[in-house]
Amino acid sequence: MTESSLAAQHAKIALVTGAGSGIGRAVALGLLQDGFTVVLAGRRIGPLNDVVQAAQAQGQRALAVATDVRDPESVEALFSIIKANYGRLDVVFNNAGVNAPAVPMDELPLEKWINVIDTNVTGVFLCARAAFGLMRHQTPQGGRIINNGSISAHTPRPFTSPYTASKHAVLGLTKSIALDGRAFNIVCSQIDIGNALTELSARMTRGVLQADGHTAAEPMVDVKYVADAVRHIAALPLSTNILTMTVMASNMPFVGRG
Repeated sequence: MTESSLAAQHAKIALVTGAGSGIGRAVALGLLQDGFTVVLAGRRIGPLNDVVQAAQAQGQRALAVATDVRDPESVEALFSIIKANYGRLDVVFNNAGVNAPAVPMDELPLEKWINVIDTNVTGVFLCARAAFGLMRHQTPQGGRIINNGSISAHTPRPFTSPYTASKHAVLGLTKSIALDGRAFNIVCSQIDIGNALTELSARMTRGVLQADGHTAAEPMVDVKYVADAVRHIAALPLSTNILTMTVMASNMPFVGRG
């Protein structure tokens, strides 16, 4: 039995996609603090290895696996590694996602639409499907899938049709998994995040196009509180679920008229 297999007897196993930076990194580090052994998936192995080194410095266990969630073979390889090393999976945070340029729909190249749908929808489906299969057949049976939705799963920003469509699709997928998983003790949640401050979102502090056509800086929320929300959901017993949770900067333009 490998060292990782021995560790799995004493810790729950979590998978975080897009774990090399931003929200994914913050969630991975939080789950490590909570005693999870965390598998870190992402396209760039360098940032994933940085998280592994940070974990090892704290006596925590993490494994980096270069993965493209858009590629069925890459996802299959990821889950084969998880099964071989740990034999089970308790929590998945489907976080990997991309956006497209904020331009009028008729100016958006088709390949940009396809990239968003392939990553944000098909990528979530592929990872959820593989997790569902592992959780369904492991002993004890069951597990928790947490999808990273968005405020955009409920209402759009201007010129964001690919991203908005993808996140509406994720919401439908979340509800379907929550329903279909009942027979197998598999639960599914979605966290809808509004303006978490990361390297990618820092630009929003300088101005974002609003529904009335003007540009305005928007308040942000510390990514720590997003990670804390995911950690809370992950810690719940499988008899209890938070189907959807919104974590947002209190004064961002979501509630109210734009």
